[in-house]
Amino acid sequence: MTALITRDELAAAIEAGAVTVVDTLGGDYYAQQHLPGAVALVAAELDSRASTVLPDRDAAIVTYCSNPACPNSGQVADRLTALGYTDVRKYREGIQDWVEAGLPTESDLPAEAGLSTEAV
Repeated sequence: MTALITRDELAAAIEAGAVTVVDTLGGDYYAQQHLPGAVALVAAELDSRASTVLPDRDAAIVTYCSNPACPNSGQVADRLTALGYTDVRKYREGIQDWVEAGLPTESDLPAEAGLSTEAV
């Protein structure tokens, strides 16, 4: 079973630059909103992309999903461990908890997405 990390522990690790955060939702979910500095890596791409996205198998890695009901973060964490990653933890509460706590997120969408910049 993958070790867990709390929101406060994760926030401190992100602030210190001491962790690689892995968004296991990917796609549009990742583009819309993800934890600061997170990289997208979904279970279907794990075997082909893990060594490129996560080259250091001894680095501190934290996976997360949307909320405790989402299985993605556990599946990715378990597979990373099976691939030889030695310091993998899971943020079980996920991005929903992070956002509800008022913590910052990032987005790959343009700031003005959907808004016209033409003069009226």
